[in-house]
Amino acid sequence: MKVLVTGASGFLGSSVVPGLVADGHAVIATDVRDPADPTPGVVHERLDVRDRHTVSEVVGRHRPEVIVHLASIVTPGKDSDRAREREVDVDGTRHVLDACREHGVRRIVVSSSGAAYGYHADNPVPLTETHRLRGNEEFAYSHHKRLVEEMLAAERERTPALEQVILRIGTILGEAVDNQITRLWQGRAILAIRGADSPFVLVWDQDVVSVVRAAVSSPATGAFNVAGEGSVTVAEIAATLGKRTITVPEPLLRGVLAVGKRLGLTPYGPEQTIFLAHRPVLDASRLSALGVQVTPTRQVLRRYAEQRRPR
Repeated sequence: MKVLVTGASGFLGSSVVPGLVADGHAVIATDVRDPADPTPGVVHERLDVRDRHTVSEVVGRHRPEVIVHLASIVTPGKDSDRAREREVDVDGTRHVLDACREHGVRRIVVSSSGAAYGYHADNPVPLTETHRLRGNEEFAYSHHKRLVEEMLAAERERTPALEQVILRIGTILGEAVDNQITRLWQGRAILAIRGADSPFVLVWDQDVVSVVRAAVSSPATGAFNVAGEGSVTVAEIAATLGKRTITVPEPLLRGVLAVGKRLGLTPYGPEQTIFLAHRPVLDASRLSALGVQVTPTRQVLRRYAEQRRPR
């Protein structure tokens, strides 16, 4: 098939593009940046999903059967702000959906996140794809993923002929992963909140790539949680990584973060304690409909620890 990928030079896209080529697809790789290592046989185009006209022009010129929409801001840079993140995540998705409708794209595969469920003390454990999405407004990424999924739901009513595959991805680990979670684990000790297990569901980066590749050609549609089976607590993470934990009461951490944010010492505010304490635990058993098996969470953590062990 002819497949257009947005965010093709990003962390996932740079592995998804060669994978799709290996599967025999004709790939148009688009991104705001040029690829560091262009894949032979791939058409590379500069594309900013914030520009509705350009998105429509590129999709109309190439006429892909499938769009893999990966363009998103997962780990904001120092110069980022919430308005720009919304322009990319929410407005960008709107522009891609409009182009799909205008030019008869058959299927769209969207990288969403388990964050769309939100970080809430009363989240069901585990969460399935049927549970309500309650992405917290205080967290830009979580809120934006919820808005994107609400937009996708509306588009299903408006354009039922457009097949949708939505991937709600858990915490990604891998050899070269650098995100907000892994940065929490880089010091000599890992922070834990007293009375909270803070369970994490993990998925290996190459497993995510396999899921995206399957989502392009599988007849299955709908939402899919993407995570390894099971979950691990902060204590288990620390033990596996050979680190100690520092356990603090939630009110104390909230106060410290409030002062640090006000003084410009940290980008994280007091709301971050919710993010740390109430992690969404995903049931990813529905992935079997895509014909993909992913590495269990505990095995992902062990593999990650082994990659970082001094040689």
